[in-house]
Amino acid sequence: MDEQWTAELPIKNIKSITSVSGGDVNEAYKIEADDKKCFLLVQRGRDEDFYAAEIAGLQDFEKAGITAPRVEESGQISGDAYLLLSYLEEGVSGSQKDLGEMVAKLHLTHQEEGKFGYHLPYEGSDIKFENGWFKSWSELFVNQRLSQLHEEILKRNLWSEQDNKTFNTVLDIIREELNNHTSEPSLLHGDLWSGNYMFLEDCSPALFDPSPLYGDREFDLGATTVFGGFGQEFYEAYNDVYPLDAGAALRIEFYKLYLLLVHLVKFGDVYLGSVNSTMKQILSKR
Repeated sequence: MDEQWTAELPIKNIKSITSVSGGDVNEAYKIEADDKKCFLLVQRGRDEDFYAAEIAGLQDFEKAGITAPRVEESGQISGDAYLLLSYLEEGVSGSQKDLGEMVAKLHLTHQEEGKFGYHLPYEGSDIKFENGWFKSWSELFVNQRLSQLHEEILKRNLWSEQDNKTFNTVLDIIREELNNHTSEPSLLHGDLWSGNYMFLEDCSPALFDPSPLYGDREFDLGATTVFGGFGQEFYEAYNDVYPLDAGAALRIEFYKLYLLLVHLVKFGDVYLGSVNSTMKQILSKR
């Protein structure tokens, strides 16, 4: 980190700044000062509004009693957005049961007016979804997420004519299933893969790096199935606290497909096989 840049951070007496893993979107650093440790995220060449949704999500988590980093400061330095968070010390291991119960607790927080969406957009490194507020989950998920991804995939020529035909068939199934399913607008993490939870030194779970929205809770559960890291004990504990409705197994495939489509757009045809496999899975379960 450039010393002139770090000198403008609202932290006194910085002793060390160490680069740490922060996913594929942000630069991430551990900062140690005389009186505290912080986690610093940096997004080069972006306005400070880039972190607005993450900040709001972490604040919503805090209100819901979910263990997550606390927001300390945010702003912009030399044209770069930054976010300072409290530093959580990672432990060696923890309980998948506790993690499942925590996620269920998160999902039991519902939008007071019964609306789906969020007051701020989702903004990744090269994908942006406007969110907004909708009366039904299908309006948000199908029209604002899947349809936008579909357009982007076609624009980038990532699909064959047959791939596109298969997706349109799958999309009809998704619309029909969601229109026949009663959804509650739960507070969602929005990107619940294994890289966005950790176990602390006392073995308790914590969530971080949210892409928040109020939506069907199965959206988060679908994300947990893509890259692993969630055991059977997680799903059993979740279901004990907040039992899933009939037909959840099929609908969870919809959200697995969504996350794979996001990765197809971001990283290219390396994800094409997984996308096609999931579409076939949806067709076979239907």
